[in-house]
Amino acid sequence: MYVSREYAFTHTMATRKTTLEIDDDKLQRAAELLGTTTLKETIDRSFDAVIAAAARQWLIDYFSQPNDLEDPEVMRQAWGE
Repeated sequence: MYVSREYAFTHTMATRKTTLEIDDDKLQRAAELLGTTTLKETIDRSFDAVIAAAARQWLIDYFSQPNDLEDPEVMRQAWGE
């Protein structure tokens, strides 16, 4: 198991080797933004950033939906009134 301290998610670590064509300008820009120095680190951190962004968007969507906190009766019961 691998636990990312930055994004607090857990997953099983599985790796594979592959060959890719990578745009050097995009790699350099991503590395600058992420503060990384190696190709592997830049790719790993990029994946982490995408996964974290998706999790943040899910939370925003989830908490943007109407909930019982807007129901006065539910709130009275919650406060023991």
